[in-house]
Amino acid sequence: MLNLSERRVVFLVGAVQFINVLDFTMVMPLGPDFARSLGIPTSELGKVVAGYGQAAAISGFLGSFFLDRFDRRKVLAVAMFGLVLGTLAGGLAHDLRQLTMARIIAGFFGGPATSIAYAIIADVIPPGRRGKAMGAVMGAFSVAQVLGVPAALLVSQRFGWQMPFYAVSVAGGLVALLSVFLLPPMVMHLSEAARLEPATSFKELISRPTVIISYAMTATLMATGFLIIPNTPSYILANLHFPRAHYQYLLAVGGAASFVALRLMGRLVDRFGSFRVGTLCVVASLVVMYIYYVRPPDPAPVMLLYVTFMVTLGGRNVAYNALTTRVPRPRERARFLSLQSTVYHAAAGMAALVSVSFLRELPDGRLDGMPKLALASMALSATLPLFLWVVEARVRRAATTTRSAS
Repeated sequence: MLNLSERRVVFLVGAVQFINVLDFTMVMPLGPDFARSLGIPTSELGKVVAGYGQAAAISGFLGSFFLDRFDRRKVLAVAMFGLVLGTLAGGLAHDLRQLTMARIIAGFFGGPATSIAYAIIADVIPPGRRGKAMGAVMGAFSVAQVLGVPAALLVSQRFGWQMPFYAVSVAGGLVALLSVFLLPPMVMHLSEAARLEPATSFKELISRPTVIISYAMTATLMATGFLIIPNTPSYILANLHFPRAHYQYLLAVGGAASFVALRLMGRLVDRFGSFRVGTLCVVASLVVMYIYYVRPPDPAPVMLLYVTFMVTLGGRNVAYNALTTRVPRPRERARFLSLQSTVYHAAAGMAALVSVSFLRELPDGRLDGMPKLALASMALSATLPLFLWVVEARVRRAATTTRSAS
C-alpha cells in the first residue's frame, strides 16, 4: 500500500505523463484528419512519428551526461515547458515539413520528461511497491486513451485538427506549473549517502552486460510496437472499414479496459515478477496481432480486437518498466533512463520509418502491406520473454550480492 506522500508523487507524475502521453498518442489518431487537411499521403504519416522519436533519442543521449546532477523536479519542469512549446508549434504548422519540425521540438523535450518521471518514481517508491506505482503512472496512457484522444478527435471534427494541439499546450502548461509548486524537491540521488557511491562513467554504464541486455530489450519492445502503431488508425478506418464517426468511442473503450488492466498487471508484477506476467501478455498479443492484422475476418470484430490488443501491450509494458527501473543504482538512474530514452525513441523512430517503406496507399485509400509489417512485429515480439527472463535473473542476482555484502 502506497503511503500519502508516495501517492501525491505518483499522482503528480501521472499528470505529467498524461500530458506527455496525450501529446504523443493523439498525433497518430489525428493523422487521417491533418493528412487530409494538409494534403499528406496517409502512407507518409510514419515520418511525423519518426521525427519525434529521433529528436527524443538525441536529447536522451545528451541528457545522460548531466541530468543526474540536478533536482529532478526542476529538470521535469524545463522538459514540460519545452514540450508545450513544441505542441503549440504543431498546431501552427501548414505542411508536412513544418509539422515534422514541430514534432521534433516536442520530442526533444518529451523524451527527457518521460525519463525523469520514471526516475522520480524509482527514487521515491521501494522496489516491492514499484510495480503497483508503475501501473498507476502508466495508467496515464489509458486515461489519455479514454478521455484525451477521444476528446481530441471530437474537437478535431468540430473545430479543426489544430485545436487539440492548442488545448494540450494549455493543459501542459498548467500541469508543469503544478509539478513545480506541488512536487517536493527531488534530490535523494544527490544526498550525502548517494555521493559516497562512486559516480558511474558513461563508458562503465554501457559496458555492463545487464545494461546492454536491458537496452536491447528496450529496442526490441519499441520496434515491435512502432512497426504497426503509427499506421493502425488508417488501417482501422480504411482496411477494416470502421466508421470515422465512432472511432473516438473505440479508443475510449480500449483505453478504459487498458486502465483497469494496467493496475491489475502492476500488482501481478509485484507478486509474480516481470518475466511471468510479461510472457503471458506477449503470447496473448501474438494471437491478437495475427487475427487483427494478418488474417482479419470479414467483418472484423474491431472493438474486441482493439481492446484485447491494448490490454496485452499495456501488460507487457508494465512488466518491462517495472523491471528496467531495477537495473541502475540510484545515483546513475537518470543517466540510465536518459540513455534508455535514446534507445527507446531511436528504435521507435526507425521502426516508424521502416513501416513507411513497407506500405503503399491504394487508390481506394486502403493500406497495402500491413500483414507483412505485423509478421515482422510478431517475430520481434517472440524474443521479449527471453529478454525479460535474462534481465530479471541478473537483477535478482545483483540484489542478492548487494545484500550479502552489506
